[in-house]
Amino acid sequence: MDAAQQEATARARELQRSWYGEPLGALFRRLIDDLGLNQARLAAVLGLSAPMLSQLMSGQRAKIGNPAVVQRVQALQELAVQVADGSVSAAEATDRMDEIKKSQGGSVLTAASGQSANGSGAPTVRRVVREIQSLLRSVAAAGDIIDAADSLAPAHPELAEFLRVYGAGRTADAVAHYESHQN
Repeated sequence: MDAAQQEATARARELQRSWYGEPLGALFRRLIDDLGLNQARLAAVLGLSAPMLSQLMSGQRAKIGNPAVVQRVQALQELAVQVADGSVSAAEATDRMDEIKKSQGGSVLTAASGQSANGSGAPTVRRVVREIQSLLRSVAAAGDIIDAADSLAPAHPELAEFLRVYGAGRTADAVAHYESHQN
């Protein structure tokens, strides 16, 4: 790989970090490990071709162009957390991955996608935050959101903070922000 290709790859990974919280290679490798998948199965569940998944992982491509695929990534991240904490078994995870694969995306704020693992129908704080992040990130890139926040900051500092935290920040920081602003 020549210097220009290395620079382009580094730039793509940095964009991925700003858009998705980390480079997609790291995120996808973690999903593969946590959910016991291989790259071909992960690509199939996400609705990507194997070459596209490879290009995203290697930094040859920076952005997932289809918002439904981004939502499937987020659903798999939630599933991986549930598998890790024992609230979802390996067999249930396989069934859930099949459901995720069939999902068309659609509205990010549907009742079905917001239900918590405990079956109460109430969305978890993390799920609500991820939905807000997904919506903002489907509208604009993190850099554009930060530019908008900078423009708003003098007159509307609270809105600027919201855009920065949810549009370009890490999920953990957004969860803390959300929880600090509840009654």
